[in-house]
Amino acid sequence: MSCTCAFPEPSTNTDTQEFGATFAPRFDKAGLVTAVTVEHDSNQVLMVAHMNDEAIRATLDTGYAHYWSRSRSKLWKKGESSGETQKVHALYVDCDQDALVVEVSVDGRGSACHNGYRSCFYRRVDQADGEKTLTTTDTPLVSKTDLYGS
Repeated sequence: MSCTCAFPEPSTNTDTQEFGATFAPRFDKAGLVTAVTVEHDSNQVLMVAHMNDEAIRATLDTGYAHYWSRSRSKLWKKGESSGETQKVHALYVDCDQDALVVEVSVDGRGSACHNGYRSCFYRRVDQADGEKTLTTTDTPLVSKTDLYGS
């Protein structure tokens, strides 16, 4: 995809793209890359979101995680309304530069999930007798009401 963005176009040379020193994200057709957010101290996966050019630039410029909301079609600074901001320790790119890992510390009460849990991955898929069910494996750190008001 052609991107009118702040980053160089991805190289068509695989060795350059995968081993070179130039950060040249490979955005998908929607202009996004997948971003997996992990907690700095524990490496626990907190959430999966998407970033566009603007979100990556805002993250690098401010030191706080910004993402692109596909449902709202807008840039958002994580925790802007809840106080659960994400201070970025490192930004990693995968081998072909089409996915990111954002290593963060969560400010506020430590909730990365909009439902008040530390991680968005608080339910496990279980299977018994062909039935698939979800089991909650964590306790919320804060209620949604406390995060966002009524």
